[in-house]
Amino acid sequence: MGTALAPPVYTVAPFVAMLLAIAVCPLWVTHWWESNRNKGIVAVLLGLPILGLYLTEHPGALLAMAEEYVSFIILIAGLYVISGGILLRGDLEATPLTNTTFLAFGAVIASFIGTTGASMLLIRPLLQTNRERTRVKHTVIFFIFLVSNIGGMLTPLGDPPLFLGYLQGVPFVWTFRLWAPWLLMVGVLLLAYFVWDTTQYTRESIAAIRRDRTQLQPLRVRGVLNGLWLVGVILAVAFLHEPAREAAIIGLVILSLWQTPAEIRRANGFTYYPIVEVAVLFFGIFLTMIPALEILRLRGGELGVREPWQFFWVTGALSSFLDNAPTYLTFLALGQGLGLAREVVDVPHVVLTGIAVGAVAMGANTYIGNAPNFMVKSIAEETGVKMPSFFGYMLYSGLVLLPLFVLVTFLFF
Repeated sequence: MGTALAPPVYTVAPFVAMLLAIAVCPLWVTHWWESNRNKGIVAVLLGLPILGLYLTEHPGALLAMAEEYVSFIILIAGLYVISGGILLRGDLEATPLTNTTFLAFGAVIASFIGTTGASMLLIRPLLQTNRERTRVKHTVIFFIFLVSNIGGMLTPLGDPPLFLGYLQGVPFVWTFRLWAPWLLMVGVLLLAYFVWDTTQYTRESIAAIRRDRTQLQPLRVRGVLNGLWLVGVILAVAFLHEPAREAAIIGLVILSLWQTPAEIRRANGFTYYPIVEVAVLFFGIFLTMIPALEILRLRGGELGVREPWQFFWVTGALSSFLDNAPTYLTFLALGQGLGLAREVVDVPHVVLTGIAVGAVAMGANTYIGNAPNFMVKSIAEETGVKMPSFFGYMLYSGLVLLPLFVLVTFLFF
């Protein structure tokens, strides 16, 4: 297959089927889809045709994608395992100010330990702090907005699509350019949450408020040495290249597993299921999306998406229902195929900004937009919080987030 000749359009079918499976199976065949083995079967079956095609026609594309897949999984696993060794526990007074501080802290650290790491670190102490209150659902929803999604916008460590961009050649420090939309969205959401939680706090019963004020426990942190290993991961990504980068991250993971007492991970509810799930699904995604990326690079101009605001909304809309990492790569390839100003990885800065902000921020629109969303929902429900249904959650995100995204469009795109 020549590099100047796009593959046939029908070769995109396995990629489309893979994304549809990720979006639909959790809703239609929930129990069957819970098994990582079943996910692996789907990934292998859909990936085999592409594997066979590219082994015979273009093996170099397979090798390049395999290298990116390995780097991606090692980083995600490293952040997940190391952050899982930090145990934060306590029960503070669940005032609106306390809860807003939790969310603000999570929105900041999400860019440095990943949205998954920040979500798993903070959701249990936040729920413990609010266990005496009866109105907690909105707090978990805003937690998903801020900590599980929008917070992770400032570094390639924050969210998977940004790291894939880094692997594609986006400079490590480029994502700091997103500070203005990050600050606007985080600031507006924190203010909206504080007002909302203040209203809900006044509706709590006197008995609930009294219990909350008397049943207090100071915050305690265990496994603090893992903070040093997380700094090591940041430095490895910023200053090393493959394979030294991956070797350093694996070494830091080994140190974390060796130095962290097992009871800390047990108390965190740590399991390897989520990272195995990511590895299995992304095996299928990385393999099947090869022809889609080639077609977009060579024929993307035919789709009519050219303006930064179009990239923001189309990338974001698909990231709401499909995985935001391949969506980011798909529209980056589209932008590269348009022949616009080649300012960063062959696209204008403002186009890449639209793609990046759309992929990260609009992952908050649904439970399936980003991996931590469902994890946070499940943990909250385990503690007795009645979370909204799939479409009920979308009602909240539509009322809160869509007007915010319209404002972002007018101000930045």
